[in-house]
Amino acid sequence: MKYLDVDGIGNVSRIGLGTWQFGSREWGYGDRYASGAARDIVQRALALGVTLFDTAEVYGLGKSERILGEALGEERGRVAVASKIFPVAPIPPVIKQRERASARRLQLDRIPLYQVHQPNPVVPDSVIMPGMRELLDAGKIGAAGVSNYSLARWQKADKALGRPVISNQVHFSLAHLSPLDDLVPFAERENRVVIAYSPLAQGLLGGKYGVENRPGGVRAANPLFGTENLRRIEPLLQTLRAIAADVDAKPAQVALAWLISLPGVVAIPGASSVEQLEFNVAAADIELTADSCAALTNAARAFRPVSMRRFLADTVREKLTRR
Repeated sequence: MKYLDVDGIGNVSRIGLGTWQFGSREWGYGDRYASGAARDIVQRALALGVTLFDTAEVYGLGKSERILGEALGEERGRVAVASKIFPVAPIPPVIKQRERASARRLQLDRIPLYQVHQPNPVVPDSVIMPGMRELLDAGKIGAAGVSNYSLARWQKADKALGRPVISNQVHFSLAHLSPLDDLVPFAERENRVVIAYSPLAQGLLGGKYGVENRPGGVRAANPLFGTENLRRIEPLLQTLRAIAADVDAKPAQVALAWLISLPGVVAIPGASSVEQLEFNVAAADIELTADSCAALTNAARAFRPVSMRRFLADTVREKLTRR
């Protein structure tokens, strides 16, 4: 495993575990899942050196935090647990109350990383961040972070906090490249962290899907899995497959290895089984050459997905054609 030493948090594994599915009904939440699959996944993650575990108060309406806190057991105070507050009425008293509730569910006295889940479109960070600063001053959290923030808003949050907002958790993968141009350079320059969620683009970067093999279920509604986008992304997938063959790995592992080769970037893929967790963690051991990284970056930049409007129009036309 590879690590980053993050101010206020400590050693953060470059591959973490996203636990949004812990407590979600579509993943079979219940006593059996909480004490079985979730516990096994977390315990195996700990054994493999994973130290970053990401959750949020809205995941399963608090169930994810409870399941994670229980599954971590006595290790919960020795790893980098990250949670998030959804910024509804984010004034300082509310922020402190919600942090206490998350800490109770996680069975922690101190949350190592506490993040603002979304930028509030109405309430500025000059109102939100004083509450986070009070939590820092009281030792209730180790570091303050944000999620889904633009660079400009991240910098405003910095100013409002009066100290570094240490991390920004964003949608980032070879199929969703925008953080590479501004957030990653900022993180490198200012010694911050970019936390990449959906780092495998819902499995698209695993290389098994294509025009003749489209997924069903919730993925079918994702524009990336539309017919035209599957055509357009094929050169990137071919590059992933070729590099994966060279390093004796799978395309999804190479996609993760590319992300964590970037300065200040960690990835938090989810895992529905111990086997999937082990597969993801193995990506930390892959060493990509500079040429391979450049080839992946160039292929990713060449991918130009169609607009949502085009995706919807194509989807309707395809359904009418099949009738």
